[in-house]
Amino acid sequence: MDITLNDGKTIPQLGFGVFQVDPDETERIVSDALEVGYRHIDTAAIYGNEVGVGRAIAASGIPREELFITTKLWNSDQGTQSAFDAMDLSLAKLGLDHVDLYLIHWPRPDLDRYIETWHVFEQLQERGLATSIGVSNFHENHLDRLIAASSVVPAVDQIELHPGFAQGPLREYLAGKGIATEAWGPLGQGKYDLFGMSPVADAAAAHGVTPAQAVIRWHLQHGIIVFPKTNSRERMAENFDVFGFELTDAEMAAIDGLDQGLRVGSNPDTATF
Repeated sequence: MDITLNDGKTIPQLGFGVFQVDPDETERIVSDALEVGYRHIDTAAIYGNEVGVGRAIAASGIPREELFITTKLWNSDQGTQSAFDAMDLSLAKLGLDHVDLYLIHWPRPDLDRYIETWHVFEQLQERGLATSIGVSNFHENHLDRLIAASSVVPAVDQIELHPGFAQGPLREYLAGKGIATEAWGPLGQGKYDLFGMSPVADAAAAHGVTPAQAVIRWHLQHGIIVFPKTNSRERMAENFDVFGFELTDAEMAAIDGLDQGLRVGSNPDTATF
């Protein structure tokens, strides 16, 4: 299942994330994901595992045009020359001549370099080094300022998003701007008992699926791009097998009701790492 971005390019709605995947294990884990059927891989410079992702891609034999690869610029590389250099380094580590999506990882408003950096991203896109460009962890105020100062609206905003922190107002804002929503931490990162909550457990039982599958399906039916992370090939396969059932309106509404503003990660307005 693909989503068309505001630049006319398409992105697989279900992908595989490698946040906190051990660099020494990344090649094996991404190879497993590609064998299971994933074609969208989400990494980042700060994860330290772009090399492993690249090796898995090279070993897979899958044609490049069938893959969708995302990486992200780390905060310390915001700025003009450093952003160009960071892209060169990421491409070298990945063994690719372009990525399908390049994201500014965090706004870091205290640095006040994300506008300058976005102008670099526009040039990277023009040069074909990034097919699509976007942001991660940007709030409405960050995006308003960026859009006003540039000629390219971000294709996506990757944000913390899971049933306990559903980000309704931000998702509505993004939709109004034509920006696709991507979810990181879509299963809550195990930081609260999401799978034990009755709307999730009941939906899973009703469809004969795992709670994780029910939550991934919730994301998909809301039009969210999602990439669950696991080191287990069995769970990879389960997480990918979410197109044979559909949550009812009542089940979707019940899971929607779990939203408690339960942020489990850092707040982009104040994060300074």
